[in-house]
Amino acid sequence: MPDRDRGAGPVRQLSALDAQFLNFETDTNVANVAGLSILAGAVSRDDLVKLVEERSALVAPLRQRAVRVPLGLDHPYWVQDESLDLDYHVRELALPAPGTDRQLAAQVARLHARRLDRRHPLWEMYLIHGLEGGRTALYTKLHHAAIDGIGGADVLAAFMDTEPRPERRPAVRPGEPERVPEPGEMLLRTAARLLANPAHLLRFIAEAMPYLDEIPIISRLPGAVPVSRATRWLARQVGLGQDVPELPKLTAPRTPFNGPVSAHRRFAFVELPLDEVKQVKNAFGITVNDVVMTLAATAVRRWLIAHEALPDEPLVAGIPFSLRGVDDGPGNQVTLMITSLDTQIGDPRERLEAVHQAMRRIKDRFDLSPARWLRHLSESMPAALTGLADRAAFGLVAQTSPPVNLIISNIPGPQIPLYVCGRRLLAQYPVSVVTDASGGLNITAFSYDGQIAVGVVACREMVPDVWSVTGYLREALEELKALT
Repeated sequence: MPDRDRGAGPVRQLSALDAQFLNFETDTNVANVAGLSILAGAVSRDDLVKLVEERSALVAPLRQRAVRVPLGLDHPYWVQDESLDLDYHVRELALPAPGTDRQLAAQVARLHARRLDRRHPLWEMYLIHGLEGGRTALYTKLHHAAIDGIGGADVLAAFMDTEPRPERRPAVRPGEPERVPEPGEMLLRTAARLLANPAHLLRFIAEAMPYLDEIPIISRLPGAVPVSRATRWLARQVGLGQDVPELPKLTAPRTPFNGPVSAHRRFAFVELPLDEVKQVKNAFGITVNDVVMTLAATAVRRWLIAHEALPDEPLVAGIPFSLRGVDDGPGNQVTLMITSLDTQIGDPRERLEAVHQAMRRIKDRFDLSPARWLRHLSESMPAALTGLADRAAFGLVAQTSPPVNLIISNIPGPQIPLYVCGRRLLAQYPVSVVTDASGGLNITAFSYDGQIAVGVVACREMVPDVWSVTGYLREALEELKALT
């Protein structure tokens, strides 16, 4: 039975992976994911509230809040909030004149650093007036426990139209409120879950042992890599294994953006023409994702050089891979792969080829490995221990050796114009997460209507000059175009 439907009745329990995003959260490790929409023209809060009222029932996380199990013995449950308070969730503010992009980014950084109140459904929406050029911004954030990157894009899509004046839809009525499980019922479900834990662990051992060397944090444990390789060799000898490309030893070097993150954020954004990225892609016979990864590698290289902190060895990047299928519901359907990021290579052509080879290698491994082994490992751990383990692991890696230096993500989006409250969507920038374990720098790209919109989130103390990263991204694209 899918994790999201564990137990009898309509109530949905958080999966172990969803719960991890609640467990590790502190005042500095904040698990918000968000989108910044730039709209042409003015939008009133009344119109926005009306739109949310009409369509919020289409997006389950907007009407659900998390209910804890007694004593924290199991993962929380999502239950429908019977009185969705849009006065609380939908807010508005205005930038002081002149309303520049940098003023907007600074405001978004402040909003993004604030934790969501768990007494309410885990989302907030901010209508931001006063941008230069008569534009309006809409910043929408949700908790990572409720949604992943692809699901977040789907949430935003529920409020967007393909024409400025679509036919008026009748308001979608939410279903009957889900029954909140009684404490005794929760504990009975917990007992059943504990009985199932050994089965999850056995599935993990059978499916994931050959791939231990690609699991962040676990791959750093003594013996993980040799055990993984020995298991693959043994499986091949008995005719059960596949030829799996070996991963290089990936040890994340120390950089200025690794260590405990602060409670403050910086945010910057930039748009890159998709046709120029495709020009590079076509010239070298690679993928758009390879080009985006190379642009990120070059930008990070230049930032490290400017701060006299470029390591001699490659960085290690975490790359989210979506596991979402057509029948998957809300929640997190994602895994994190790790790859080398060859920032130490000076020649741009060689750097591009190295990134292409690294991405092809992890894609080959991803295609061969069972995609959901990380879920089996998560489900094999008693929930009461998971929260302590998550927080302890984050604290440990922040103080010792990080599993990755940074996160880089590239999410495909629609290539047609979209509208919100009758106003054209000019750009859609992702705003993602930085943590002690994943590094104080996150570069996420989202393609929309002929542009690749890149949002760069950083810990303020580690990368105070975050706008330099977006400038380096532009320069990196010009450098690659010159090679075509």
